[in-house]
Amino acid sequence: METAFDVAERRAWAGRADAYAAGFAKLCAYPVPRLLEAAGVRTGTRVLDVGTGTGGAAAGACARGAVVTVVDADPGVVARAAVAVPEAVVRLAALPCLPFGYGEFDAAVGNFVINHVGRPLQALRELRRVTRPGGTVAVTIWPAPPAAGQALLGKALRAAGVERPRHLPALAPEDDFPRTEWGLAALLRESGLMDVACDAMSWDHVTTVEEWWLGPAAGVATVGQMVTSQAPAVIADIRKHFESLAQEFAGPGGTLVLPHTALIASGRV
Repeated sequence: METAFDVAERRAWAGRADAYAAGFAKLCAYPVPRLLEAAGVRTGTRVLDVGTGTGGAAAGACARGAVVTVVDADPGVVARAAVAVPEAVVRLAALPCLPFGYGEFDAAVGNFVINHVGRPLQALRELRRVTRPGGTVAVTIWPAPPAAGQALLGKALRAAGVERPRHLPALAPEDDFPRTEWGLAALLRESGLMDVACDAMSWDHVTTVEEWWLGPAAGVATVGQMVTSQAPAVIADIRKHFESLAQEFAGPGGTLVLPHTALIASGRV
């Protein structure tokens, strides 16, 4: 059953595949090799990539010789993934109800997907259900508190006095969990996974002011919905604060160098 959070997430991503691909997707692709390694993906592995986005994890799995199936909740993303990863089976579907039987896959991966579902525990249980005994589930999420580069857009919103709009519900308290190595590992164990491991990885994402503004300006994700729901004058104020705060991360040649951290967790079925 969908929660209000799920409905808001669907709305936030609908029709924004191109805007996501132009900006945030490049950031989210960075942990893919580590994610696939944690999932044990190799030649012949039957892999399910849930919430595929631009298909980065699916493409990486195919490059390793895996047999790949991908799903996403947004029709635009599904259409894009079908072109980007033609060797994969691509389907429209969403957690926590996947159209697969018990144990159909050797591994299931979700790259920054668990942070976009209304019931993370149920989502992990569903990934466990479709993975065979002895197989692996591996996921990434953004931690809280975030790394300095990830916090940039949120700081700009706060500097402009913008609060989360009422039409963007937060995760229900009973469904939330600590966005820490310990908290994510505990969630995987609660889902029934065994031999759970969770590590943080950090990197500098190199982008530009214009590229990093593309996603929020197009309404991508929660931060984008917060931006685009404002009046034009407020959006201009957010942009002004964003540009000012971004100076802290100025790199060579007009780049932005944004420190980011992700959590990568895996467990055996």
